[in-house]
Amino acid sequence: MLTETKDSAGCHLLADAFAGAGHQVVHRWPEYGHYGTMVVSRVEAEPDPFPDRVGYLAARAAAAAVPTDLGPLRLIGLYVPSRDASAEKTERKTKWLAACHAALAGSEHLPTVLLGDLNILEPDHSPRYPFFAPFEYDFYRALLDEHCLVDAFRVLHPTDAAYSWVGRSGDGYRYDHAFCSAALRDRVEACDYLDEPRLTKLSDHSALTLTLTIPGAQPRPITVAGGADEPDTLF
Repeated sequence: MLTETKDSAGCHLLADAFAGAGHQVVHRWPEYGHYGTMVVSRVEAEPDPFPDRVGYLAARAAAAAVPTDLGPLRLIGLYVPSRDASAEKTERKTKWLAACHAALAGSEHLPTVLLGDLNILEPDHSPRYPFFAPFEYDFYRALLDEHCLVDAFRVLHPTDAAYSWVGRSGDGYRYDHAFCSAALRDRVEACDYLDEPRLTKLSDHSALTLTLTIPGAQPRPITVAGGADEPDTLF
């Protein structure tokens, strides 16, 4: 799952490279000046209409269903708008979170993995930052209490102080999250932050990995540049 994508030469290059190597790429190009999310899958993935249900800034959501032995698993990637103290950006974030909340309603029975850069913190995040508003914490709570999801990282690391973005002054934020249906809780095998992309400045965020023990479809054959078969281990 890639977030903060845009209709740029670089993102077109990424999408074409993934597709050319054999991955299935599910996303939509955002309007000029806006950002989106991209699903890149090694197994057959059926586009899911979740972004259309969000409606507002729909490219910030990407969704696909992948086959598993338990039935289709819905993957939802989100890039939630960030904000500052301005009324315009606060309204944009409030409106988008409300649209996403409404789009999730009624689908609690679907096995789901929801992940991405949510630009929100858990209510008991340490340290606590006073500029986060109740509506941002309420969205996190709603994912758990109303949409029957669990924070996969907290399933395995209930007290760890982990951060996916660090400000210039060294203050840490766990902005990036992976949630899964409560019914999948016992199948969470691993969920970890990988700091290397942030520390090497490939990105300003750490990567987040999630492993679920769900038997599924065989991956598509993947090739790397030059036509060689994909190595057994990727970093």
